[in-house]
Amino acid sequence: MATPKENGYYMPAEWHPHAACWMAWAACAETFSKAPLAQGEAYFEAKNCYGRIAQAISRFEPVFMLANKSDMVEAQKLCGPQVKIIEAEIDDGWLRDTGPTFVINKSGGIAGINWIFNGWGGRYPSDKDNNIAGKVISQLGIRQFDSPLVLEGGGIHVDGGGTLLVTESCQLNKNRNPDLSKAEIESYLQNYLNVDHIIWLNGNREGSVTDGHVDGLASFIRPGVVMAAVPSDRSHPDYEALQENLEILNRSKDAKGRAIKVVEVREPYAYLNNGALVKGIYANFYMANGGIILPAFDFAEFDQAALEVFKSEFPNCEIVQLMTRILLFGGGNIHCLTQQQPASDNEYSITKRGN
Repeated sequence: MATPKENGYYMPAEWHPHAACWMAWAACAETFSKAPLAQGEAYFEAKNCYGRIAQAISRFEPVFMLANKSDMVEAQKLCGPQVKIIEAEIDDGWLRDTGPTFVINKSGGIAGINWIFNGWGGRYPSDKDNNIAGKVISQLGIRQFDSPLVLEGGGIHVDGGGTLLVTESCQLNKNRNPDLSKAEIESYLQNYLNVDHIIWLNGNREGSVTDGHVDGLASFIRPGVVMAAVPSDRSHPDYEALQENLEILNRSKDAKGRAIKVVEVREPYAYLNNGALVKGIYANFYMANGGIILPAFDFAEFDQAALEVFKSEFPNCEIVQLMTRILLFGGGNIHCLTQQQPASDNEYSITKRGN
């Protein structure tokens, strides 16, 4: 089976210029049932949040939003005219996990990896979402690499220079690839993402639907630099796990042999009256062309502190901070909703294909 690495493709960093951003509409009301609101109110708020995120990103780059036929009119209304709505059968709206991972080559080509999606370890329906990557790749008319690995896009983060961040709690979980060893999983990751060095974090988020995706814990923000979530205090429910991940990063090197520099962003939490746990995952942001779409969670002190960190680390970007607390009740945030399509010399666009 041909792999991206064998054909000269690699996954670029998220700061590589984008041709577009792909998203999928909030298709499942039950996803947000843990919110301390009536189900209809929570779902309405979530859909409005999706629309605000799509609008914000569309200021910096084209946005393509997949939606079930019955949701297309509402999605267009809430996203605005700048966002292109595309009909597709979807189960849920977390395209980072269900969509393709794009790879590029030195000749200016682009291709898409079609991973196996099993509903985050069999927790949720996945028949429709498992077909989404192929749908997007087909829309673009680009080469498709089918991977035998169960993987969600939120479970990986690269620097584009040969280094990959991943968590053991997710990728080595027996609800993903029970018959594969760690060495076999590493081999697939190396051959499909074209990376040389893998930094394994522990992950281990309490009550995580994703079993601790790396994009809620740590993100490369430039070569040799990782932004990492750190606990607000010792009472944080993930205190030990976050500290262990931080220790691993602080003693790690990238594929070029550079010691990883860690930029810390404090993560608040609160238990609500209905028993739900809310944790502010600022590392789950989206890096657009010239802009950063940063979440806020109604923790005023921490939201402001995170904003200051991002202003310092991205001085040449416009920082757009959006209230996205409702998304936490579904198990993710801005990065989880989005999938960047990297720019290439041979530009591919569904608009150019006449779709």
